[in-house]
Amino acid sequence: MKDMMLQVKNFSKMALCALLLLAAGCKEKPVEPESIIGTTERPVWTDPDDYDMSSSMTAIVKVDFSKTYSAEQLNAANYKQTAEDLVAAFSGDQCLGVAEQVDGLFFLYITAPEDGGNVTLKHYSSVLKNSYTAQPVAFRNDQQLGTVGEPYTPQWAVVK
Repeated sequence: MKDMMLQVKNFSKMALCALLLLAAGCKEKPVEPESIIGTTERPVWTDPDDYDMSSSMTAIVKVDFSKTYSAEQLNAANYKQTAEDLVAAFSGDQCLGVAEQVDGLFFLYITAPEDGGNVTLKHYSSVLKNSYTAQPVAFRNDQQLGTVGEPYTPQWAVVK
């Protein structure tokens, strides 16, 4: 019995030494930052049939990535807007209008079957291969949001 207790005591000491050696020699592997670049292909958003109600929007896209990604990640992504970027208006899953970027602006013509309600704006970045959603916008017939001199600037959400 005494022999067995001695073996347990020796085993405990060896196990403790092994753990201490492992802890001293092991370093935590650095966590690789999540890439800002996604894998989403350019969506095929199409303009709807002509509805009776319409409005127009001249908008710019300024997405605040700083709360979600580091400056290092943003620099590595080399983010910029291109003519392949899109902005579209939706009511649920129904597309109400699509615009490509022209000289930094999106000229969006929105048509809807009825006046009132909200539309959701979506932005696709061809460089980042990702889509972003803006806060809903009230739709009113014959409304004009933004101009070339003072474009509308939606608030975009960045969700990982």
